[in-house]
Amino acid sequence: MSMARWLVKFGEPLLPYGRHVPFVVQRLVIEQAARRLFAAPLAEGAFDLLHNRWLRLEIIDLGLTWCLSYEDTQLRVTRRHAVDVCIRGQWRDFLLLASRQEDPDTLFFRRRLVIEGDTDLGLGVKNLLDGLDPDQLPPRFWQLVREMGAAVR
Repeated sequence: MSMARWLVKFGEPLLPYGRHVPFVVQRLVIEQAARRLFAAPLAEGAFDLLHNRWLRLEIIDLGLTWCLSYEDTQLRVTRRHAVDVCIRGQWRDFLLLASRQEDPDTLFFRRRLVIEGDTDLGLGVKNLLDGLDPDQLPPRFWQLVREMGAAVR
């Protein structure tokens, strides 16, 4: 069994417990991961569309919610904030989106991922994420994400 399949099989039952991780830890992990994974796009200003704007991501089946914005060349994460747009869906659909196993437009058209609020901003975020070059990600990380996406497909 591949590492990706193993992570999906044995990790999936643990995912709902993520909501019990203190938010300060969630924030630290997300902000640190974003700094590393999106270093080049952040430096290039790819996330400028979120400057002074707020996005809420909701993983409804896990009960996880984060509000994100872009300030001072970094993504910021809070638990609650008045938001301009909300994107919600189930964890598997977000993984399929991230791993490029499923076309983003298909996920939104079939309402598996939902955008509410400022849809122009939501579509801008979707296009931003879809346009990120996976070659700028650490190769092992990208390979794992792709294989995990294939495993849940």
